[in-house]
Amino acid sequence: MIRFGSGNLRVPKFQRPVYLVAGGMTDYRKKYPEKATEELICEAFKMAAEENDLKVDMAELKGMVNFCVYSQFADHFGDQLLAEARAHDALGLDPIGNIGVKTGGATGGSAVLAGAMAIASGYASCVPVIGWERMDEVGTREGNAYIASAACKNFESELGWMYGSYYALMAQRFQHENKVPREVLAKIAVKNKHYARFNPFAQAGMDIDVETVLNDGIVSDPLAFLECCLMSVGSAALILADEETAYKLTDNPIQITICAGSHTLRTADRRNMEILLLPNETEKTYANHTMDWPGFTTFLAARMAAYYAYHAAGIVDPVEELDLLETHDAFTISDVQTYGDIGLRPYGQERDFIDSGDAYFGGKLPTNLSGGLIGTMHSVGATGIMQIVEVMWQLQSKWAKYHAATEMWSRFGKTKPEDFIDLQVPNAKKGCAISHAGTGSHVTCAILEKP
Repeated sequence: MIRFGSGNLRVPKFQRPVYLVAGGMTDYRKKYPEKATEELICEAFKMAAEENDLKVDMAELKGMVNFCVYSQFADHFGDQLLAEARAHDALGLDPIGNIGVKTGGATGGSAVLAGAMAIASGYASCVPVIGWERMDEVGTREGNAYIASAACKNFESELGWMYGSYYALMAQRFQHENKVPREVLAKIAVKNKHYARFNPFAQAGMDIDVETVLNDGIVSDPLAFLECCLMSVGSAALILADEETAYKLTDNPIQITICAGSHTLRTADRRNMEILLLPNETEKTYANHTMDWPGFTTFLAARMAAYYAYHAAGIVDPVEELDLLETHDAFTISDVQTYGDIGLRPYGQERDFIDSGDAYFGGKLPTNLSGGLIGTMHSVGATGIMQIVEVMWQLQSKWAKYHAATEMWSRFGKTKPEDFIDLQVPNAKKGCAISHAGTGSHVTCAILEKP
């Protein structure tokens, strides 16, 4: 059994506050042959610099930068080691120092954490964090094999070189233990695909029903194609700053607290322990809990990240205190698993977060209004950054600026839906984004709030 030492549960503390001032992204596509990776990276940064109502122009902004963080999941896709150097060169930010970050599916969130730590420590005062993935230069089968290499190649890869297979095993067990029917998982796909319809950056927005999902082709039982994340090409960018610099750049900065957790790469190596309680839980919450924890179906990494972030940001009850949430819905099953891990419902009651309507626009905690990874994208190095950008725009009351404008749709060769719905959350003050890797080996939890 895992037992924590005296320092393991120390609440992280930034030495000074960290702010988000701007974000940008490209649209996301299955294939993007007409644009080089560097072009996509520059487009995302250009949007952040020029379309976020900053008080300075591009040249002035670049003159304020003193560190950069780059986020790419796999060198394999673009066949380029040290791709962060190519990105840095293309942006014209030499000779400013930079690092590249890689933590599987959580690469984007981890990159934001690295940028935030640079500012919080005093090392830097203005840090662009830019992520991307080039997933269209290999076939889908080969791409799945590359992604599956983030699992343990000694033990797990033989399950089929595909993450769908790894999650299918957890899905079967989770459904059995928690009495979660296939229809509940299908609702998540329906919801996220629907919200993606109102996102001009999205790759695969569509209106479907539960029956369509249930009758779709199976990737790995029980997961259907429509329940799995997208393979995408695209880029996303964030600009982080300390307080003084943030207010030089914008009148509307958003404060960020971001923390991380981890767990073993191999799910079979995960030892059982007493449930780590979040601020909204007590020992009575799990007095009748009889299943092993974390077992095979929950993510200790997500719970650790949430534990640190909630305490650091002063969050007690996430459903009541947060106004919106972006989860890492790589699969419908990973989405519902996360509801328990981050305390939206006690373990064993996760399905109620969907069934109750809380997860929908207009509910207590609308989730994945971007469309998520199932509806919008999983350009892996950009994913965690995209999530945080979407939450930031919501808190700045700028969702419509980037999603409702007809010009934004036409920029990407799309037509704005005639039945377009404005998904701006009214009076949003606090939000959360979860960035998740592998079968839960790395997770970041970011809490964003208006200062």
